[in-house]
Amino acid sequence: MPAKLILSMDGVVLKEYPLTKERTTIGRKPHNDIAIDNLAVSSEHAAVITILNDSFFEDLGSTNGSSVNGTPIQKHFLQNNDLIEIGKYKLKYLNDQPTQTTSADFEKTMVLRAPVRTATAPKLEETGRAEQLDTSRTAHESTSQFNVTSTRVDVPIAAPVGAPAVQIAVIQILNGPNLGKELELSKNLTTLGKPGVQVAVLARRPHGFFITHVEGEKFPLVNGDSIGEQPRQLKDHDIVELAGVKMEFYLKA
Repeated sequence: MPAKLILSMDGVVLKEYPLTKERTTIGRKPHNDIAIDNLAVSSEHAAVITILNDSFFEDLGSTNGSSVNGTPIQKHFLQNNDLIEIGKYKLKYLNDQPTQTTSADFEKTMVLRAPVRTATAPKLEETGRAEQLDTSRTAHESTSQFNVTSTRVDVPIAAPVGAPAVQIAVIQILNGPNLGKELELSKNLTTLGKPGVQVAVLARRPHGFFITHVEGEKFPLVNGDSIGEQPRQLKDHDIVELAGVKMEFYLKA
C-alpha cells in the first residue's frame, strides 16, 4: 500500500490522498493535488516528494508557514503518524512501509556559491545544514546560493529482475563561477536549485535517473524543453537548466 495523507479539520476527516505521485502539491489554488480553499493557505503552500518508500515535506515559502507535530518547519523527512498542520487543517501521514532514510541524512546539504574575492571557484563541499563556504559574502549575495541537497540511502535499491543496473551518474556545472565543478549522483535523492526561486529533485531509480519539479513558477529545462509537472527520465549528456545554472548530466563509463 502506498503512503497516504489524511486531511481533517476539527477532528473531522475530509479526504484521503494516496501518495502515488513523485510530487504532490498542497495549496489554495484548485490545480494543486491537495486543494484547500482557505485564505490561511497559500496558493502553492507546500509539496510532498515521495521517492520509493520515503516522503519529504517542504513548505514552499508560504505566508503563514507549516508545522509538523507542533513544530514550525521548512522541510521535514516524514515518518509514520506525523501530523502536518496548515492553518486549521491537519494532514496525517500514514506509511506502513519501512523507510530507507533518516532525518539527519535529509538535512545534509551541499552548497555551490560564487566566490567574491577570488577567481577560483569553491569546491563542492558537503556541510551540515548549509554551512557558509565564503564568509566574506554579504547577506544579499548569500540569498542567491545554488543548493545541492543529497539524501543518503545506505541500502542500495534492488533492481527488478531483467532491469538494467543503474550506473553512477554525474552532473557538471557548465556556466558561472562554478564552471567545471562536478557532483557524483551516488545518492538516491538529490535536490538542486535556489530555494524560493526554482528547485528540482533528481531521483535514482532501478531504471535510471529522473528529474522532478519541486518549487518555482517555471519548470526546469532539459535540452531547452520544459519538463512540466511529471518526472522526466534523464539521458546521457542531457543539458539541464535550473535557476540560471546549466548542468550536463552524464553517465560514468
